Amino acid sequence: MKTRDYNAYGALIAGIISVSFAATFIRLADAAPVFVAALRMVIASVLLLPVALASKDFRERFKLLSMRDAMLLGFSGIFLSMHFFLWISSLSYTGVASSVALVATSPLFVALYSVLVLKEVVSRVFWLGLAISSAGGLILGGGDIIRGGGNWAGDVLALGGALAAAGYFLVGSRLRKRMSLLTYIFPVYSVAAIILGILALGYGIGSAGLEPKTYLYCFLLALVCQVSGHSLFNYALKSLKATIVTIATLGEPVGASIIAMLVLRETPSLTQVAGGGCIIAGIFIVLYFNPLVVDADLGRPHMD
Repeated sequence: MKTRDYNAYGALIAGIISVSFAATFIRLADAAPVFVAALRMVIASVLLLPVALASKDFRERFKLLSMRDAMLLGFSGIFLSMHFFLWISSLSYTGVASSVALVATSPLFVALYSVLVLKEVVSRVFWLGLAISSAGGLILGGGDIIRGGGNWAGDVLALGGALAAAGYFLVGSRLRKRMSLLTYIFPVYSVAAIILGILALGYGIGSAGLEPKTYLYCFLLALVCQVSGHSLFNYALKSLKATIVTIATLGEPVGASIIAMLVLRETPSLTQVAGGGCIIAGIFIVLYFNPLVVDADLGRPHMD
């Protein structure tokens, strides 16, 4: 593979580690889900603002955006805001392992869209890895559905978050082929921040009267999981297909479960451990045996 492809795979690994802290930070923030989601994106946008203003390349590229690309950036921001709103809300109803496992099923939606709409051809190895990882996700998070009770609402919200995440990655994959990282992420994060901020105001939720720990963990959520984690995924979209990037995010349930066990004392069951093993195996099969990438200059799929 080319050097840039190794960089993209390295970005995926670093991104998985970063976003694995998200569920624990959200639980520790201990605030209304829509407020946590809004503050996450507002802080991320504020952190990126001085970088964008100081970048001559960003200012020049942003001025040249076509109306079509501006609309796509807006759609990506809408998808991202809905992803966080639904997924963070799910954590109020179900456990970290189940919620993160179900929201990580976005590769299923991306793969189906890529095959049915974009008419992309993916190898049998990809489908094998996806099947194994998806089976792991069902093992990891399916217990709530089987047991019934109130947790099913969290599962439904998490699946809605997965669908929104698929839209976010699909639009991002299209735009990142011709946009710099900063030109893409700053407008998208800002749109998501505005939408979530409006939702928070609509719910009558303000920022006053909250404990200092809420602001601390929302800041860490923005810095570690958004500015770092999500931006690394968007960096990888420059040279890797959306199907590959999204299936790599299936590593998040494993990392999130480990962190939740250490910090929140949420000990996973044996079935959840087995599910995590399947997820890791599926990711390894896809990334090692099926290195399908997209040429960043020509936008053509090829095998290295």
